[in-house]
Amino acid sequence: MPKPSATARARKIKLILFDVDGVLTDGKIWIFPAPGPQSGVQQSVLEKSAQYGGQGGFGFQSASLIEAKGFHAHDGTAISLARLAGIKTGIITKRISETVALRARDLKIDHVYQGIQDKASVLAQILDKDGITAAEAAFVGDDVIDLPAMRQCGLAVAVKNARPEVKAEAHWATAHAGGDGAARDAVEYILKAQGKWKKAVEEYISERS
Repeated sequence: MPKPSATARARKIKLILFDVDGVLTDGKIWIFPAPGPQSGVQQSVLEKSAQYGGQGGFGFQSASLIEAKGFHAHDGTAISLARLAGIKTGIITKRISETVALRARDLKIDHVYQGIQDKASVLAQILDKDGITAAEAAFVGDDVIDLPAMRQCGLAVAVKNARPEVKAEAHWATAHAGGDGAARDAVEYILKAQGKWKKAVEEYISERS
C-alpha cells in the first residue's frame, strides 16, 4: 500500500498544534527587566517555572526579568482563519513564558500547554479531550524535541528553518521560516487541501468590514 500524500493527510485535519520557539517565533529569546509590580499572570508564570528549578530551558524564575518573543501578524491571521474553518489550534512548548500566554489568549487558541518536555503524552491528552484520532491532528515543529509528537500525528509539518532531522521525518515543509509566516503556510495548506480556504478568507474579511 502506498503511503498517503501530504495533501491526502491534510484533508483529514481537525486540529493543528504548534511548537512556539522557532515555529511561532524566529527562535530568539529576548530578556528585559520586568516593569512595575507583578500581575497575576506574571506570578502564575513564575510559580509554574519554579517547578523546574535547576533543570534549565523551561523559562526564567525571576521576578525582575521578563522573557519576550516576537510573533508574526500573518500567523495570527492564520489562527483566526483556522477557527473560522472549524479547525482547532493549540500550542505545546517546553519553555514557560507570560508572552506566550498573552498571545494565546489574544488569538483564542484552544489548547495551551507550557513547560512540556514530553509533547507526545500531551498530544494524546488533547486527542482524548477533543475526541479525535491522531490522523486528524497536525503538528508543526522545528527541532528534535518535536519529533515524538510529529511521529504520532497524521500530518507532520516542518518549518523552513527546522533542523535536518525534523525535515527528514516531516510530511510537508513550509516556504517561510518560523516567526516569518510559517504557521500561516501550514494553515493555508491544510485549508486549501480541504477546500475551505476561500470561504474562510471571505468570512474573515466580512467579520472585519
